[in-house]
Amino acid sequence: MTAPQEGRQEPDGVSGDPATPPADGHVHSECSWDAPYSSMELACRRAVDIGLPSIAFTDHADFTPRRIAAAVTPPEWKRGLITDRVLTPPPLDVPRYVRSIEACRRMFPGLRILSGVELGEPHRHPRTVADLLGGAGFERVLASVHTLPAGAGASTVDAALDVSTPREVVRRYLGEVRQLVERFDDFHVLAHIDYAARFWPREHAEHRAADFEDDYRAVLAVLAAKGKALEVNTRVPLSLDILRWWRDEGGEAITFGSDAHRPEQVARGFADAAALAATAGFAPGRFPDDLWRRR
Repeated sequence: MTAPQEGRQEPDGVSGDPATPPADGHVHSECSWDAPYSSMELACRRAVDIGLPSIAFTDHADFTPRRIAAAVTPPEWKRGLITDRVLTPPPLDVPRYVRSIEACRRMFPGLRILSGVELGEPHRHPRTVADLLGGAGFERVLASVHTLPAGAGASTVDAALDVSTPREVVRRYLGEVRQLVERFDDFHVLAHIDYAARFWPREHAEHRAADFEDDYRAVLAVLAAKGKALEVNTRVPLSLDILRWWRDEGGEAITFGSDAHRPEQVARGFADAAALAATAGFAPGRFPDDLWRRR
C-alpha cells in the first residue's frame, strides 16, 4: 500500500484553502478497546460542528500482550484485561465497527467518514494482520509501535523505562519502528513516530528530537522509499525538525491525527499543526480532505 490518494488527484499548482481544518485521520471510537468513553456518533457531530472535511475512525487492532510499568495503577475498566501485570488487548470487533460506520454515514451524509484501523506491531503478527485486512476493506490503515520486545514477551514503552535509560528506550523504539517499516508493507500511514517521547521522564532534561536525528532519519528514509505517508500526531506536538527531515529524506505526504479517544479531542491542536507543516514545506491539496503534500 502506498499513501492514500483519497480517490482524487491533486492538479499541479492548485492548493486548498489553508483556513480549512485538515482532515482528522486518526480517531478512536467506542469500538477501540482503549477508548471506553468515546462515541463515533459524537465524534462525527464534533467534526461537523467545527467544519472538519473528513474523519477516519482508526480503531486499535493490537495483537501483542504487554507487561505494564510497575508504577502504573490501571483504571478499573482496564483491570479485566490484566493478569500478573500483563495486559492482553481484546480483538477488534469488526462487525460492530462496520455497523457503527454505516450508521454514522447515514446520520452525517455531508461528512466524509473513512473506515480504518490502527495496527499495533503488524510486523510481528503478519498472518493475523493479513486475515484482518483481507476481509475488512479498510480505507485508511495506520501502522504503529506501542510496545518493545522484553525477554520472551513485550512491554509497554513506559515499562521499558523501569530497566533502561530514556535515551536507550527512544533509540530502541525508533529501531523497532524501522523494523516495522522494513518488514511490513500493507499500510498507508506511519502513526506517531514520536510515541516514545510521550513517556520521557519529567525529571530529565527536556526531550529533544535533534538528539536522535540519525535514528529518526533512518526510519524516514525507508518510509519515503516505500511511498508511505507520515502522520503529524497532535497528542504531543511534533517537532518541526522531524517534519523537515521527512522532507529532506524524500517524504511526499503527511496526514494529521488527533489520536482522539474522546469526542471532544477530535482535531485538537490542528491549527498549530497545520502552521508547523506549512513551515516545513507541506501544503493542502485541492480538496479539503486531501493529504497534504510537499510544495
